[in-house]
Amino acid sequence: MIRKNYQRIVLRSLLIGGALFIVAFLFMQFVTTQEDTEEAVEVVADLANLPPPPPVDPSEPPPPPPPPAPPPPKVATIRFVEMEVVTAEEAVEPVTRVEETENKQIAMETQEGEETAVDLGLPESAPSVLSEGKGEEEQPFVAVEQMPEFPGGIAELGKYLQKNLRYPAQARNQNIQGKVFVSFVVGADGTIKDVTIAKGIGYGCDEEAKRVVSSMPKWKAGRQSGRSVPVRYSLPISFTLASQ
Repeated sequence: MIRKNYQRIVLRSLLIGGALFIVAFLFMQFVTTQEDTEEAVEVVADLANLPPPPPVDPSEPPPPPPPPAPPPPKVATIRFVEMEVVTAEEAVEPVTRVEETENKQIAMETQEGEETAVDLGLPESAPSVLSEGKGEEEQPFVAVEQMPEFPGGIAELGKYLQKNLRYPAQARNQNIQGKVFVSFVVGADGTIKDVTIAKGIGYGCDEEAKRVVSSMPKWKAGRQSGRSVPVRYSLPISFTLASQ
């Protein structure tokens, strides 16, 4: 049977193989033709037809600033150093004596300049508030011709405060700092009396400041019209914790 159909089988195989070869060849030709016929796309920027940039409006230069005003003439001032209470020893800045403030204004710094006369508005003869026969005390003055002075001056007052003031433990533990303004009267005999706290910060600082001021020795009394008079005095005391 196989020998009888051998020629037919071989012929059929050749026909099928030839057909497959022709189909593959035609497919390859078709693909190659498509690639050759595709046109490349090119993007060209037409720089010649770009619109011109918008015109720039010329602006006038800004006017020059006005010249600065001349500084006012400096006025001679004296910087008063406030007493500070600290928990550690620190250098004490030189303080100013009251006599050095004559014809000068009180300020936060010392500078040279034109001296100015300070009018305290005091009458030529200070009126006395003593009543005849009753022996009542004279009311304290606020400003007099010669202000009262701590023994040895302001420098000694600073040393006294630094030596005797103690930072309250309650204020130190709560990190309380600030100024206590103590008001007191320097009597005609120089004694310290009527000590009050004008403005405090609490936490024991007010009581400590009042205690130390009350225990101060006698001052040199203030004088008005050639006689000793009581004077109301205000002393700011700063409580400051030393930096850690």
